[in-house]
Amino acid sequence: MKIVNPVLSGFHADPSIIRVGDTYYIANSTFEWFPGVRIHESKDLVHWNLTTSVLDRIELLDMKGDPCSGGIWAPDLSYADGKFWLVYTDVKIVNGVFKDMYNYLTVAEDIHGPWSAPIFLNGVGFDASLFHDEDGRKYLIQQTWDHREYHNAFRGLTLTEYDPEAKRLKPETARTIYDGTEIKTVEGPHLYKINGYYYIFAAQGGTTWTHQEVVARAKTLQGPYETEPGDPFITNFDTPNHVLQKQGHGALVETPSGEWYYASLCGRPLHHAIENFYDPRGWCTLGRETSIQKVYWDEEGWPRIVGGHGGLVEVDAPKDAVFTKAPETHAVYDDFMAGKLDGEWNTLRVPFSEHMGSVGQGSLKLIGRGSLSNPFDLSLTARRWRDFAFTAVTKVKFNPYSYQAMAGLANYYNNEHWSWIFITRDDNGNRVIEVAECDNRKYTSVLKEDAVIIPEGTEWVWFQTVVDHLDYWYAYSFDGEIWHRIPVKLDAMVLSDDYVMSHYGGFFTGAFVGLAAVDYSGYGSEAEFGFFEYRV
Repeated sequence: MKIVNPVLSGFHADPSIIRVGDTYYIANSTFEWFPGVRIHESKDLVHWNLTTSVLDRIELLDMKGDPCSGGIWAPDLSYADGKFWLVYTDVKIVNGVFKDMYNYLTVAEDIHGPWSAPIFLNGVGFDASLFHDEDGRKYLIQQTWDHREYHNAFRGLTLTEYDPEAKRLKPETARTIYDGTEIKTVEGPHLYKINGYYYIFAAQGGTTWTHQEVVARAKTLQGPYETEPGDPFITNFDTPNHVLQKQGHGALVETPSGEWYYASLCGRPLHHAIENFYDPRGWCTLGRETSIQKVYWDEEGWPRIVGGHGGLVEVDAPKDAVFTKAPETHAVYDDFMAGKLDGEWNTLRVPFSEHMGSVGQGSLKLIGRGSLSNPFDLSLTARRWRDFAFTAVTKVKFNPYSYQAMAGLANYYNNEHWSWIFITRDDNGNRVIEVAECDNRKYTSVLKEDAVIIPEGTEWVWFQTVVDHLDYWYAYSFDGEIWHRIPVKLDAMVLSDDYVMSHYGGFFTGAFVGLAAVDYSGYGSEAEFGFFEYRV
């Protein structure tokens, strides 16, 4: 059996992996999308199933007002004392000299919960993780933020003891134990004790093409820590032709029989035919995904990646792997018969509620709220792009008052980068179909005066988006069988981390496809969606 990377495709960044018995769990960042912290499980490291999203209530996660690419950064999942421990960061400022953030801890005896009320830890820095030492003491290790403009903002890794009885950190114990290397931007630390050494695994170089993972070790917890000699533990900076790029920022896990694996974020860039393959290196429309590499230990006791520091696409599965049944495709048909949205649907910053709409008995109803550029009040529910080529289809019933009300099918990265096909009303009183794109805050109507008039008596309109690598387009139908393609191709590059990074400081998520209703007039026009299908 082979692990084929990425094991979690589409926006599954910053993996934290553990094993409990014969089951592996991966927790991933979710940023401004709700619910927070997706957890997948597997018994073979090959096939993975979404098992839960931990932060599923406002008590655990209140992201109202969080900026795009704020919210949940780099959660840490661990298991000790018969409990699951999850440390997570809610980042309130992304751009600028400050990174206001709140680090929390929640605990559960079962991975499915119930999870405890959040315990506030600190705001020293993001990417915090909890280390359970052999003597039972617990420590938080985290990136440390320094706002002073004459210092590097990434001020090393701080270690602070945690008192589980008092449920608080002991700030008097805090000290910097590792500064990283000259690569700078040290973050995402995980701490392990293996064969008498304390090992720090940490990311460096920023989460782009220069990304890497560095390893350091010491005989004592407080250090001093020595950096692994030679090449970085993992990086794709010098492997530009590799399918996998940006690897780094991850966690280590041991199998029951003593094999070692490392779960890492990665990206898979696409290229336009006319572009230099190396500059730009490409466009990761699926965001940062999760890969797994096999690890061996050299004669000096340092971890190394099997196949070299660039990693492999196909990796040998553990010898003791227990086959795990999982879906073979990301295809889905949702008839909205259930009384709640399934775990693959996400909303922005807040949970799906009656304010946004309702679901069940064969329809999803969305109440028009703010525009797709509104970071505070938006009726959008969406799913990750999981494939480079797919088709998404829905049907919608909508009777808007004016051009200020719209409802349809959207492709969305953040509030400055999105597009959609939608029903609205023109100045002549006709219900019409339009396509629009927002590219770095620049809004463009595709059809304008040539918007498609919906025939009188038409109740439902079918919408379709077809994504073919870096090209995508929209189509409509009045019967669900005969399709009319809008004669404009859009560039999926606009929905990639790498494109957004060139305009905006937050570029940490990935493209989504979903359903939306807008009524910025404030009258709350309601749209009804009859189904959603994702085909590959």
